[in-house]
Amino acid sequence: MPFNTQHQFDDFRAKFSAHFRPLQRSFQFWAHTADIYTGYKVFQVRVSLVKDAKKQEEMWERQHEFAADKIYNMCSELGGFFLKVAQIIGKPDLAPAAWVRRLVTLCDQAPATPYDIVQLVLEKELGQKLDEVFDCFDKNPLGSASIAQVHRAKLRGNKNDVVVKVQHPGGQELMMTDIRNLQAFALFVQKTDLKFDLYSVAKEMEKQIAFEFDFTREAAAMDRIRSFLYENNKKSPVVVPRVMKDLVSRRAMVMEYIDGIPILKLGDEMAKRGFNPRGKIAAAAKQNILKSLTLAYGQMILKSGFFHADPHPGNILICRGSEVALLDYGQVKDLPENLRLGYANLVIAMADNDPRRAIESFRELGISTFTKCKDEQQEMLKLAQVMFDSKLPPGVTMLQPFSEESSIKKISVEAFPEELFSVLRTVHLLRGLSVGLGINYSCAEQWRPIAEDVLCRAGRLPAKSGKRKTERQSLVRRTFRRR
Repeated sequence: MPFNTQHQFDDFRAKFSAHFRPLQRSFQFWAHTADIYTGYKVFQVRVSLVKDAKKQEEMWERQHEFAADKIYNMCSELGGFFLKVAQIIGKPDLAPAAWVRRLVTLCDQAPATPYDIVQLVLEKELGQKLDEVFDCFDKNPLGSASIAQVHRAKLRGNKNDVVVKVQHPGGQELMMTDIRNLQAFALFVQKTDLKFDLYSVAKEMEKQIAFEFDFTREAAAMDRIRSFLYENNKKSPVVVPRVMKDLVSRRAMVMEYIDGIPILKLGDEMAKRGFNPRGKIAAAAKQNILKSLTLAYGQMILKSGFFHADPHPGNILICRGSEVALLDYGQVKDLPENLRLGYANLVIAMADNDPRRAIESFRELGISTFTKCKDEQQEMLKLAQVMFDSKLPPGVTMLQPFSEESSIKKISVEAFPEELFSVLRTVHLLRGLSVGLGINYSCAEQWRPIAEDVLCRAGRLPAKSGKRKTERQSLVRRTFRRR
């Protein structure tokens, strides 16, 4: 096929590359995944031949370190969606320590879009030249994630700083390709190794991530959650940025700038200011941070049903006086009424260690299970707490879902409602934060008064006589246990 100009050739090459890039990514994903998966399967056979428990533990540590390098290389090479995967599995309560050490460095390493492209996208989305909107605009981004990057700026005629969030061009199609590959792998794993409905979880991820590419939806969610928290509290437990409503489009958004320290840098900041990161003042600050997040999420999930569903460390800033700011509302969830009330019932069951109520709540939520193990009721309660509570069992610093002693291995979860994945993920992210802060606590115990009040208002529990404690008082008076 002849080309009359270099421009025609470049245009053809770009279209050819765009057509085959999803196929190339699929090949890369399956090559990496097959290598990692088969490596573990071969290792399981090899380690089973070793009888000494200490030697087995050393072998597992070496295998995890070996696999961590491969997982890191896959996520780093593919980027995009796999940076989100690194955020999910690179948590100290869920993944092997070797994985966490490698993957935690990936969370803020999405490549930035060059400024000239950012300028073109913003001017097209906002319908104005940048110098007509902003007095100054920092060309270097504050940060870059898998879907978008953010820049600091000042609006014309306004001395306050703002944050400009702009999407990376062309990311949605590739991310959807990645998710469908992950869905296929999830289907394979649930049929071979882990008897859990992983496919439904992956389907919900597809739905939620598709929403993240619409900033008009995110801006509306931010306004809704901000209004709810400020109306239901004398002082909102978390700071929610205000959106500049006239400067929002599908691919760009302007909001107020929040001055704070990323939660992962809290220890370093305390040390700089002369505080011992492991001392009493630091411990009190960490407890206040968790109390604020716990109250906000308890109210959002149980009272409203509409909640921020992505509390990973990159979305949490610590402001003056241990005040917590919650950023990035691309992933939100609106729970149906029946699931919101069903989860409230499960919260009470977990807080009270009530296996019968836990089983009843599972049925109400549409979680279908199958088991032939001994002491089925207690295993069902343990499964509920592992899935939907932030507290780790005594002496446990990491969950091991593939262990033969794991409740997820003993009980097959044959059906799991997609809508509950956001609750599951939110609780696990809160657990990861608490483990990272060195505080082991039960969000179910903290949320119990809210759940009880919600069920009373719905006519599902009798109203208690006497003056009811406020949710904040109840949370403050409960003790966060340090492990």
